[in-house]
Amino acid sequence: MKKNLLFAFIILLSFAAKAQFNNDAIFNRIRPADSLDKELHFNFYNFNYVRNYEYSNKFHDGYTLYGTQLEPQLVYYANPNLAITAGAYLRKDFGNEGIYDAQPLFSLKYHKKDLTLIFGSLEGNIQHNYIEPIYNFERKITTPIEYGTQLLVEKEKFRLDSWIAWQKMIYRGDAAKEEIVGGLITETDVLKTENWKLTIPVQFLAYHQGGQIDVLKDIPLTTLFNGAAGFKLHKKIGYRIKEVFTDNYLAVYKDFSPTKVRAYQGGFGLWLNAGMETKWGSLVASYWKGNKFITIKGMPLYQSVSETLYDEGFTQSSRNILALRYVYQKQLIPNLYLDVRFEPHVDLDNSDTNLQFNHSLFLTYKESFRLFKRK
Repeated sequence: MKKNLLFAFIILLSFAAKAQFNNDAIFNRIRPADSLDKELHFNFYNFNYVRNYEYSNKFHDGYTLYGTQLEPQLVYYANPNLAITAGAYLRKDFGNEGIYDAQPLFSLKYHKKDLTLIFGSLEGNIQHNYIEPIYNFERKITTPIEYGTQLLVEKEKFRLDSWIAWQKMIYRGDAAKEEIVGGLITETDVLKTENWKLTIPVQFLAYHQGGQIDVLKDIPLTTLFNGAAGFKLHKKIGYRIKEVFTDNYLAVYKDFSPTKVRAYQGGFGLWLNAGMETKWGSLVASYWKGNKFITIKGMPLYQSVSETLYDEGFTQSSRNILALRYVYQKQLIPNLYLDVRFEPHVDLDNSDTNLQFNHSLFLTYKESFRLFKRK
């Protein structure tokens, strides 16, 4: 079976593919615009999810996430270049009483030409477009809100996302460490024709846990780094097979903490992808070759150190994961989007665990209403 899966992966590589699916329909971007001035809008966003992991391995627990999220926000367009938002984030998990999570949402967004500056609630999470070994898609469900500062540049041939988020603030004498995370993502087009596109992506993510005003002086400082760079080659084909493409990355992990307490201080991984986008959905073959790789916010499946409930701390320096992923996305009616995913994988180092998979169903509704315009 292992040989057959490898052969299928090589065949798909000959066509080419991308590292992650198109998540634009799930995003909720609120931006100033030239046509919006002295207007108050109501932005309504609803994300419904079922994500089930049929896993039985030592690196990723098997469980189900099932529920809904609401983000109602008032948006005041004070100027064609400025939007101020205030609202709330609510998460309801089915099968659990009450609201699982509730947070306020505030942001100030300045936008001019190809530059956007955000202070407050970021256009973050999966909107950063990290590869999955660095940033887990599941965080869209579990930890979708990031507060901090973000600079976005969106030119025709160059995109940049530079951001920092304050995850845990502390006050003088707190029995806790402050936590800060931030990153930089760039993508540069080096070739772009009517049918071909070649881009160079670069990504990094850094995490720091420390502080000078807490009372936990016996806990050492932590500074971790994940990064990735590679190339993406896309070719447009036609109607039934719209596009074939290949996205490939070299990912790295480094522990810069003064006191080393983790099983590995450095590692790397190869993230190779191949597939196609068709009128029936997108198909992507993915191969992960990891060596002593620890992720800060990525999918636990790709780590070399386990964080599962019953095998936490288990280590396996070399990881070889082969996955075949399928997604079907469709706009059902105006403002309502369907997203269905099926993602089986095989751990090539532990073939006795056989084929494992996760599958997802997402329904996203988003719409903005103008309440009034000031003369």
